[in-house]
Amino acid sequence: MKPLFLVLLLSLAAILHTSGAHAVAPVERPNILIILGDDIDRDMLGPWGGQAHTPHLDQLAAAGVRLENAYANVAMCAPFRQEFFSGRCAWRTRAIPNHSHSVAGTTSLPHYLRPLGYRVGLLGKKHIGPPAAYPFDNVGTLPKTADPNPEALQQAKQYITSARDAGDPFCLVIASHDGHGPYTHGDRSRYPPAAVAIPADAIDTPRYRQELAAHLAEVSNLDALVGHLRDLLRQEGLTDNTLVLFCSEQGNAFPFSKWTCFDDGLACGIIAALPGVIPANTSCAELTWVADIAPTLLTAAGGNPASFQCDGKSQWNNWLGNHQPVHEYAYGIFANCNIINNRDRIFPIRSIRDTRYTLIWSPRAAEEVTSNVTLTQALRLTQGETLQGTPDAAASWVLAAGSNAETQEQRLVERLHHRPEWALYDRVKDPEELENVAGTAASAAVQHRLQTALQTWLEHWNDRDPVQTEKQFLKKQR
Repeated sequence: MKPLFLVLLLSLAAILHTSGAHAVAPVERPNILIILGDDIDRDMLGPWGGQAHTPHLDQLAAAGVRLENAYANVAMCAPFRQEFFSGRCAWRTRAIPNHSHSVAGTTSLPHYLRPLGYRVGLLGKKHIGPPAAYPFDNVGTLPKTADPNPEALQQAKQYITSARDAGDPFCLVIASHDGHGPYTHGDRSRYPPAAVAIPADAIDTPRYRQELAAHLAEVSNLDALVGHLRDLLRQEGLTDNTLVLFCSEQGNAFPFSKWTCFDDGLACGIIAALPGVIPANTSCAELTWVADIAPTLLTAAGGNPASFQCDGKSQWNNWLGNHQPVHEYAYGIFANCNIINNRDRIFPIRSIRDTRYTLIWSPRAAEEVTSNVTLTQALRLTQGETLQGTPDAAASWVLAAGSNAETQEQRLVERLHHRPEWALYDRVKDPEELENVAGTAASAAVQHRLQTALQTWLEHWNDRDPVQTEKQFLKKQR
């Protein structure tokens, strides 16, 4: 009977290996290399069909899994990074306004991975706090206005080889400033402004083309860093036991992305690869929170996310190709206060989305406008002020649109600062979220379902009145 049993066992193993079960043995305590972009729109990246030249991200996606529906709570740098590192939603950490810090008692990747023997370091952009909540090894800083890649590569090599030589697994975050304005480096010859593709929710002006081209050059420079780092892993014999994760951060700083709850603001480009474990050239359509990343990495490292107070859930099984729904909805929040030129402006926004629809609530739509530092010139022009200096991208839209309210350009200008109280978008039919179908009979059931779920979420976090919530932020930040 023993030979027959062994044959059956081997046959079962072969079936699992060739089937969709993805029954693979994890690498014990894999190294983790995280590459973070800065203000980069997911849909501009090559793996998502975008126009940015990203051959190294394309190769990384071919080697691993691409997340198709990953969303942040807040489309601003500091709140994003604190959700990413902590695995906790912004409502819990209270890192919601611009440049805000998490509440005392917040825990993050260093707390989760160090008990497993990991060295956990951060190189480059920080925008997190307090230190006790994010006690990374401070590996160093990276330049903002010059090519950071040579310095990033040198400091990364020193950190990871030191860990390897000591027999320690590492988790190293390399947080570049590439993608964040002002756009000062990268090979701009690859992006002649006249040849840049203009999104459907933008107005085609020379100034906008110029800034978008410069931004794309920095995105490609970040892509080059991805290639250099993967080469480094190969040279040091670390490829097979290192999980490489790329994240674009939230959307870019052009209108209707960062500082909003639109899809282009909250959607994140995330790719993960671990040879022999994460199936190559796959995608995951399951709804993912940025808060899921920390518990997922903890699972990959052999830890137990249930030991920590994470709001995110481990998506490790989905990264392995098993396609199990984890979340029904993803939630978004925006606080207008404490942004440059808008310190006292209160225009809260809340959102909920599933894999098809987006519902956005702007409770002060009838009494205030939304704005941020990139929209300041545009707001002043629409209020009748005379422009001083060179117009930025949004201001160039106002100047180009004129005063004819019947044009699509003027409607986009109106949308810069004025939002309806409720907006519902069908992203399958309307991926740029330009057609608000809230209040229509055909969408009534969808709107009711999403609105009910959003109110339940906000009540849970004592955020039923977002105006009062934001007044508390304003008072604390003064």
